[in-house]
Amino acid sequence: MGETSTAAVRRARVAVAAVFLVHGSVVGSFATRIPSLQDQTGASAGQLGLALAFPAIGAALAMPLAGRVSHRFGTRTALSGLLALWTLSLVLPSLATSLLALCAALFAYGAASGLADVVMNALGVEIEKRMGRSIMSGLHGMWSAGALAGSATGTVAAHFAVPVMLHHIAAAAVLTVAGLLVCRQVLDLHPEADDVPPPRFALPPRSALLVGAVGFCAVFAEGASLDWSAVYLRDVLSTSAGTAAVATTGFALTMTIARLLGDRAVDRFGPVRSVRASGLIAAVGGLLVVVAPHPAVAVTGFGLIGLGIAVVVPLAFAAAGHKGPDPSQAIAGVATITYTSGLVAPSLIGLIAQSTSLTVSFMVVTALAALLAVGAGAMRTGR
Repeated sequence: MGETSTAAVRRARVAVAAVFLVHGSVVGSFATRIPSLQDQTGASAGQLGLALAFPAIGAALAMPLAGRVSHRFGTRTALSGLLALWTLSLVLPSLATSLLALCAALFAYGAASGLADVVMNALGVEIEKRMGRSIMSGLHGMWSAGALAGSATGTVAAHFAVPVMLHHIAAAAVLTVAGLLVCRQVLDLHPEADDVPPPRFALPPRSALLVGAVGFCAVFAEGASLDWSAVYLRDVLSTSAGTAAVATTGFALTMTIARLLGDRAVDRFGPVRSVRASGLIAAVGGLLVVVAPHPAVAVTGFGLIGLGIAVVVPLAFAAAGHKGPDPSQAIAGVATITYTSGLVAPSLIGLIAQSTSLTVSFMVVTALAALLAVGAGAMRTGR
């Protein structure tokens, strides 16, 4: 049993929000130094693309183990250990001097990320249940804010040519201490004496499949927009590199802001109507990208895609956590499906563009965004 007082739940909400911030900061710190890691390992563009698939592979394989870890040690101890494992794993890629070592490091980095991801989302869902209102969008907004903060510090480190190993050791040390401190206030939930332990490697339950499919569509649109928006403006609309970068920045900012403010909309309109509206907004954004005669129209389109998909993944985790007797298993299933989408989206967009055009690629993104409105009914949580 865990704490049930209102004060404890409020403290736990703040603590879990800080956990999301720390988790996102690791990703931002890593992403900005990818060029340095490429130079350090001598990887070609194709080899780097292969290596960058390994975090998603590691996460997808590790996530089904999270329920067992949380059941065995309790949520507070499990999250403390797994979050520390994740923050410290930031150092691993900076130690790699070959492609093989980089792939192995990124596999471990992704596995640590996935394990912590499942436990912190399961705790977020539990707090949401106890508070009786939506908080998951705001939690994921904190993750996005952390990623932006980590990217900002990484950009400064890269600008001043700070060695990537030194940068990541310092970031890992700060984030590990911060993570251990905030985890002291999360809910400490333990199973009842007669609860059956979850399997060591739990496959996604059937109840999570439709929710995961909705999340798949949203993450596909997210991955495609983040990785290809700047390329789209440069190659399709013939803009400069600086103008093209505005599309990616606009997408990331609208998604972050919408997540931070999204809980109010969810509480007012409910998760089903929120996702239905989100799908329509994202689809309109995709159409603007496809038909854009001017870069400003395309930038607006990418901003609308970010606005539209922002709350979908947080609501997918919330919906999964309300289905079945084991929230961690359902969340792990949804997370595995969405991480797979993030893995295949950038490469699939590239394959479609190579055989047809980038415009056709984003027609596919638009169609998947429209499917969010069709599958919105899967987001019912029963609250």
